Amino acid sequence: MYLGTVIGSVVSTKKDESMRGRKLLMIRPMLVDPEDSSKFKPGMNTIVAIDTLGAGEGELVMFAQGSSARQAHGLKALPVDAAVVGLVDTVSILGEKTYEAKNT
Repeated sequence: MYLGTVIGSVVSTKKDESMRGRKLLMIRPMLVDPEDSSKFKPGMNTIVAIDTLGAGEGELVMFAQGSSARQAHGLKALPVDAAVVGLVDTVSILGEKTYEAKNT
């Protein structure tokens, strides 16, 4: 699993029939800053992930990629390579709270 920030959404009116009604999100992976482990820094890539939990823009989420993404409930038969599988409440690194969700 990986951590990422929801930076937007994707709307696709023409897609595989099995994907109808599924929300797609743009995710920016977040990395621990090697210069200051109490902070995150954004990765260089963006990922389109299927939303299984109702994540919103700006939220920190856990996402799975590859065949692991299809292990999330209801995704086994879908043509997906990334899925949001958790909404992050807090992150602690080396005993220090690095992140806390606003609505926790």
